[in-house]
Amino acid sequence: MARVYNWQIRREMSYWYPENRPQKQFAAVFDINKCIACQTCTLACKTTWTSGKGQEYMLWNNVESKPYGCYPLAWDLKLLKQLGPQQWNGGGYEGRTIFEAAPAGQRVLGWRPDDHDFSYPNVGEDDCAGKIENGTNLHFPHLTWFFYLARICNHCTYPACLASCPRGSIYKRPEDGIVLVDQGRCRGYRECTQGCPYKKVFFNPLTGTSEKCIACYPKFENKLQQQCFLNCIGKIRMAGYISQPENAIPENPIDYLVHVRKVALPLFPQFGLEPNVYYIPPIHAPDSFLRQMFGPGAAAAIETYRKAPDDPDLAGLLSLFGCSEQVMPRWKRENDTIIGAEENGAEIVRVPLREPVYIREAFDKKYNVARVNCP
Repeated sequence: MARVYNWQIRREMSYWYPENRPQKQFAAVFDINKCIACQTCTLACKTTWTSGKGQEYMLWNNVESKPYGCYPLAWDLKLLKQLGPQQWNGGGYEGRTIFEAAPAGQRVLGWRPDDHDFSYPNVGEDDCAGKIENGTNLHFPHLTWFFYLARICNHCTYPACLASCPRGSIYKRPEDGIVLVDQGRCRGYRECTQGCPYKKVFFNPLTGTSEKCIACYPKFENKLQQQCFLNCIGKIRMAGYISQPENAIPENPIDYLVHVRKVALPLFPQFGLEPNVYYIPPIHAPDSFLRQMFGPGAAAAIETYRKAPDDPDLAGLLSLFGCSEQVMPRWKRENDTIIGAEENGAEIVRVPLREPVYIREAFDKKYNVARVNCP
């Protein structure tokens, strides 16, 4: 195995292939705190890409209620149990990745879901951790908690699906780092399904090949955001490109959130894949749970996010989420206006830092009528 550098765990690690980063790397940031689990993103993806025969159970995008929700069943718990207790030392990871913990004769530590595991896409939906006794009142921040986790393929820098495939049918596009399956080479061995820790590779029993999220690359090539991003009602998503930490560009929205402010974190960085979808952690979940899910930077990310109302740059950038169909590789703030722009600086969209508030009188003197909320 080769030795590669994974900046998310701050050390070199073993991987099946030598390090070969793309010219640009597709990345995204999801603000969990704004997700309402309406599943509009799920249906947008489903109706666009997986409405055919053999794809009935495929959800390239899904939304889970944590801590109990999961699709397929226990996708995270089973692998965490296999990996066993591991150690973070400060910001560095001292434990084993799923590549380093692989049993003899296997490339990746993993497990393969069966049909039963895909039978309950909404298991645990809105189930909270903790009890509400009779007569108990909720006080914020509350001890009884859950949150929604929207998931797509992470288009990892070191994909486990790619490392697992004995046919070499999975590859990263050199121009944008999107991970795809070559249907002509795939023979349906399902090693990728077993290897992917996030379980975002699916097997089509009719075609006998594997399929997965393609990051809507036909749209992305035309500088348009993905279907699940565009249709998100909560405006929780932003797509773009990410740089290496040492080359971070503050004017790049993804770099600013991930590298500069460190408010967006990868999902299970200890697995070692260097995933490229980042999450702003939920503010009302226990620190211990979030540390396991997002790494040791979770508490600091939440503290930064909580201060956003007094931070016009961060608050302004968050207000750009979902405001344009176009990918916005650059941004800037001009007083109380936030501008999303192309790489050459051409303006795409501008939004106010604070929306104006208009309070109407209860009685309209002009029309001599009382205003009511009912239509």
